[in-house]
Amino acid sequence: MLALRRKFRIETERMTLRPPQHGDFNSWTALRQDSEDFLTPWEPNWADDHLSRRAFTNRVYWASRSISNGTAVPVFLIRRSDQTLLGAITLDNIRRGPAQCGTLGYWIGQPFARQGYMGEAIRAMVHHAFERQDLSRIEAACLPENVASRGLLERSGFKYEGVAQSYLQINGRWRTHVLYAALRADRRGRTQIG
Repeated sequence: MLALRRKFRIETERMTLRPPQHGDFNSWTALRQDSEDFLTPWEPNWADDHLSRRAFTNRVYWASRSISNGTAVPVFLIRRSDQTLLGAITLDNIRRGPAQCGTLGYWIGQPFARQGYMGEAIRAMVHHAFERQDLSRIEAACLPENVASRGLLERSGFKYEGVAQSYLQINGRWRTHVLYAALRADRRGRTQIG
């Protein structure tokens, strides 16, 4: 089973999406540090040890266990041309049974934003979720004022579903989020049966 976890990959046009590895620590820490002002308005508060090796090691082990257990698919976005870490995307909170659902979360380093990388990653993860994980629904949420993330979700086939009051603590405050979803068999907006 360990060999299967190490081999887990999703390939896109420009990237390999793969689980974090211990050797990613320096590039991950540098990218998160350099992008802190860009990321923190949209993320929960970082723990005091967020950028520590210990916290990163825990992240690597959690990713491995989650993929093995089928509860989440946390992967890094690695640009194939130069093996640069660009960001991360996670299909989390995978629920089986009648729900067949998961929640999508993502971040990209500031130097790589608005270059199409995250859209490419979202499309690949959605395909993986529907075709390999056999999910029926993928949910995502973002702050109402996060115009870039909302546009990204909409361009990636997610549809607006509503508002969740006090959904997550972001930057130290409970914040309302807008909710989006992508459905495997999406009939929303269609007017004819068949």
